[in-house]
Amino acid sequence: MMDLIPFDKAYEIVMNAAFETGIETVDFTASLGRVLMADIRSDIDMPPFNKSTVDGFACRREDLGTELELIEMIPAGHQPERIVFKNQCSKIMTGAVVPEGADMVFMVEDSAILPSGKVRFTGSFSKENISCKGEDVRRGDVILEKGTLVKPQHIAIMAAAGSINVTVSKQPLVSVISSGSELVEPRQKPGISQIRNTNSYQLMSQVSRAGAVGNYLGIARDDEDITLDIINRAITHSDIVLITGGVSMGDFDFVPSVLERAGVRILFSRVNIQPGKPTTFGIHKKALVFGLPGNPVSSFLQFELLVRPLICKMSGYKWEPVIINVPMESAYSRKSADKRALIPVRITVESTAVPLEYHGSAHIAAFSEAFGILTLPEGIKSVEKGEMVSVRQI
Repeated sequence: MMDLIPFDKAYEIVMNAAFETGIETVDFTASLGRVLMADIRSDIDMPPFNKSTVDGFACRREDLGTELELIEMIPAGHQPERIVFKNQCSKIMTGAVVPEGADMVFMVEDSAILPSGKVRFTGSFSKENISCKGEDVRRGDVILEKGTLVKPQHIAIMAAAGSINVTVSKQPLVSVISSGSELVEPRQKPGISQIRNTNSYQLMSQVSRAGAVGNYLGIARDDEDITLDIINRAITHSDIVLITGGVSMGDFDFVPSVLERAGVRILFSRVNIQPGKPTTFGIHKKALVFGLPGNPVSSFLQFELLVRPLICKMSGYKWEPVIINVPMESAYSRKSADKRALIPVRITVESTAVPLEYHGSAHIAAFSEAFGILTLPEGIKSVEKGEMVSVRQI
């Protein structure tokens, strides 16, 4: 049996095992949630011309105090036909090209049309209300950097820059397996001594949220040969394999030995953390393999702490979890401080942390109300009311 290792050492081992998944080119409309693997540069100035930021009248500032001859109307999308000279103006719409000769636009609200048909400025002051060519972006400027996780606002930037084909990292392929003869799928009503398979569906959702592609391979019954076959299939077609259950100390907890039969070199099998102590990690020439605990809270948390950062690194994304510092609503203590502890908490409207009632690593319902987790390091047995703590969002 391998030694119990500190969590920080386990994290280091996992992250050092990361490998690149390669790159591919996709249509920009399909890049949401992907990681850019090349800088994106603009092929035009933004804005591409001097444009009006309001509906109003384009003129020369020195002529504001005079009656202005209206010479044309300029809708958005139309090129001005006239140059604005002394004591003249052009009516202009928001987004339209500012005509030559004009150095400002005053708003319609600050204007009056005189009986003569001329226009007078009625305000006391006016900004230029002109967005100058290239003031936002110059042609050739980098507008999105390599390593950016594409969000909806980035799609708009790509569209504006004409970047219709973008280079992204290939999404890691993650196979998910649950082990245990007691498991039935969610559509089935459990019989005596059976439970529904929750881990696989939880993990598939976590895989998707992390930016990878999940492949659910079903339930591996408590049979070494059956388990070996499904693990071999997973390794062949995956970058990462997740199997939950069968990694503890029971008579049917043979997953680590089966992984070794499949050619996986086990790097650790016990981590000094609660929940999640029986977490196994190994490497194969084709894939990285995790044996996660069967209890849903343990598998959820170990995914967030170990697997999600790995997926992000393999995708070329420098992901950092959201961590907030808040005071404790009340004191909290635990019986033993020999392990790093992960405690689910909610955040109140007063921005204080409240530990949730939590009955152990099978109590997944507790996490439905959790904002995040509070980590108590080894040796820390309690925190006091009002003490500042760091909460990691989940």
